[in-house]
Amino acid sequence: MNKVILMGRLTRDPETRYSQGASGTAVCRYSLAVNRSYKRDGEPDADFFNIVAFGNRGEFAGKYFRKGMMVAVVGELRNGSYTDKDGNKRYTTDVIVTEQYFAESKSSYEGRSQGGYSQAPQNNGDFAPAQQPYQQAPAQPQYKQPQPQYQQAPAQPQYQQAPQQAPQAQPDGFMPIDTDIEGDEDLPF
Repeated sequence: MNKVILMGRLTRDPETRYSQGASGTAVCRYSLAVNRSYKRDGEPDADFFNIVAFGNRGEFAGKYFRKGMMVAVVGELRNGSYTDKDGNKRYTTDVIVTEQYFAESKSSYEGRSQGGYSQAPQNNGDFAPAQQPYQQAPAQPQYKQPQPQYQQAPAQPQYQQAPQQAPQAQPDGFMPIDTDIEGDEDLPF
């Protein structure tokens, strides 16, 4: 099984090109910054993944995705290689998109990209840092919620379980059968 699920912010606007040939399939490339869940001192906060979307998915990403936008991507890893202009062999790892989604509302993205976001921390710890700094929200008045008053429940009566006698095993190791059960309707199953 080869399946990758990522959620992060685009590090640049997507770049869409069309393949040569009669069909001219859309090929859209973009990079996604995904925050690490655990970070050691001196390590980067995020990992950067190259994303490739083909066909309708590529056209969609090229039309609607923008730098700094939070998106979720489902796809598969694809390894490749090429020879650069100096004759060196280069290796690549890309995520080929099978599904992609917006992971924030349009108003949230537009508010953040215009510097109008309030109440969000500088780095929320769950996602790659936003491109614009956040502004501190004004202090909100604190309201106390009335607490319900509870009364102690009356004491529960205590019942004692009658001692039960275990059926006595026969010398051959079998238990006696209850002869009061007659027919299938009395069986517990």
